[in-house]
Amino acid sequence: MKQIGILLMMLGVNTAIFAQQRTIHLWPAAVPGETAAKQAAKTTADGSNNVTRLTDVTDPILEVFPAPAGNSNGVGVIICPGGGYSILAINLEGYEVAAWLNKLGYTAFVLQYRVPKKEAGALQDAQRAIRLVRSRAAEWNLQPEKVGIMGFSAGGSLTARAATLYNVNTYTPVDKADSLPARPAFGALIYPAYLDKGENRTLTPELKVNSATPPLFLFATADDPYGNSALVMAGALRDAKVPVELHFYANGGHGYGLRNGNTAGEAWPALMEKWLKTAAK
Repeated sequence: MKQIGILLMMLGVNTAIFAQQRTIHLWPAAVPGETAAKQAAKTTADGSNNVTRLTDVTDPILEVFPAPAGNSNGVGVIICPGGGYSILAINLEGYEVAAWLNKLGYTAFVLQYRVPKKEAGALQDAQRAIRLVRSRAAEWNLQPEKVGIMGFSAGGSLTARAATLYNVNTYTPVDKADSLPARPAFGALIYPAYLDKGENRTLTPELKVNSATPPLFLFATADDPYGNSALVMAGALRDAKVPVELHFYANGGHGYGLRNGNTAGEAWPALMEKWLKTAAK
């Protein structure tokens, strides 16, 4: 916790906001499908590009960043950091994004979902997170029906799965929160990956897009090796007549978060901010 506070101060994040941050463990008892003992996530030795990378998540948590008092719009956003389903780029695609959302009046929830290579567990964690936030919405002055989700890279994949597989029962209910819907109100996929695993790089068969899929915002670039994911997902959403907004820039690569110095990283936040004003109404 102390390390996170120091990091946020270095990034110029309001430490008063951080002081209000709290941690919620998703699973009060056993974690479904998990064989390893519950423990705090481990930080990898790789800290390149000023990115803190977590792995060995066996006790999934939500880190809550409430919107500043007097500036809350009643909307919650769950953030899924990326990392190839192997690690979580927790500051680049988690805490820094939470700070940005707070400034806009959104209450943010950074999800530490299970890694490495636990895609089924990650979806269970995402569904549980949406339900838990809804069940406790009054604590943060949120409207339960206005809980969305966003993700980066593999977190974008997880967001797409949560947005299309919300009717799939992936775990046995553990409390009253699990009686609530797992369908997010909206979703945002920033340089998403793994959405084009179908034949000839078409939509991943697991993703069940239909007219009930929530509205989605997609941002990617042509020079991103995973850029086709955003294109095929946008096409599927359009075919299903789901409200979708796609921005596809020429340059930017992959894994830039919202940091300055990358044209794509500087562009998508303003575009998403405008989109959210309609999608999260």
